[in-house]
Amino acid sequence: MHTVWKGAISFGLVHVPVKMFSATEDKDVSLRYIHKACGSPLSYVRKCPVCDKEVAWEEIGKGYEYEKGKFVIFGKDELDALTEESTKNITILDFVDLKDIDPIYFQKTYYLSPDQAGAGAYRLLMEAMRQTGKIGVAKISIRSKSSLAAIRVLENCLSIETMFYPDEIRPISQVPSLPEAGVVNDKELDMAKLLISQLSTPFEPEKYTDDYRQRMLDLIASKVAGEEIRIAPARQQTNVIDLMAALQASIEAVQHIPSDPGTPAAAATKPRKTAGGRKKAAAKASGESAAGAKTDGSAAVNGEAAPLTSPASVIPPKPKRRSAKSKQTVS
Repeated sequence: MHTVWKGAISFGLVHVPVKMFSATEDKDVSLRYIHKACGSPLSYVRKCPVCDKEVAWEEIGKGYEYEKGKFVIFGKDELDALTEESTKNITILDFVDLKDIDPIYFQKTYYLSPDQAGAGAYRLLMEAMRQTGKIGVAKISIRSKSSLAAIRVLENCLSIETMFYPDEIRPISQVPSLPEAGVVNDKELDMAKLLISQLSTPFEPEKYTDDYRQRMLDLIASKVAGEEIRIAPARQQTNVIDLMAALQASIEAVQHIPSDPGTPAAAATKPRKTAGGRKKAAAKASGESAAGAKTDGSAAVNGEAAPLTSPASVIPPKPKRRSAKSKQTVS
């Protein structure tokens, strides 16, 4: 069992070190909310409606709404200062008879076991309560909540049951549609009392079972056996998929770009020539022009003879785009 509280029982000048364990457990079959479309479980998000974003735990505080939409905020230190020093003590205020306490006051039951070297005092308190038939009414604080409590003997163990305070019990007068006091038919009353007598038996808690829970477990088992199950899909890694899509789109875009040697981008890809490289290119161009010259010492330009120029003048200029208006036939 998991220890939920540690402290001591105090009555008079006697202190009994104890540890507290939950005596009950919730065995309800827990069902989660599922998205019907894909079978994924839904999660609850702590979202601020004003900032429109999810809020981390470290950004969450506590406040009291004293008017609609108006809150007073408390810091952790302020709330801790309200906690009394006696939170580690179960202080027994009175010893009473169990029959004097209406079950409406009881909340949750815990087991108490001796802690450290408190076995002797624990045994003494338990035996004294057993022989006197009394239970102790005490005060205890669990998780910053103060409660009344009833300490009593269960077999060979001390138990403690948290209780509501009297002002937490709603008055019966608030219950609507209660029948008014009136005369009951004697024959009907006798028949009812006879029926109660026939159904009366010693309390045997083990014979009572949770039929709904058992039917739910049977239904779950049958669905699993029949493979009537939905597997929640894995969450998509959106960052990876977006990156791959972007790369693929980039490749396709590059493949569809037409090559245009006349564009500035194409011209920029040509290597730049140095001064020495330009001289070699000029000499090469001069040699090619001389080899293709006519015997009369002229070169053919558009079918006409033109005089040869010096090597420096035959460097071909970079091609320029000309408009339709500027295009003319050289005569």
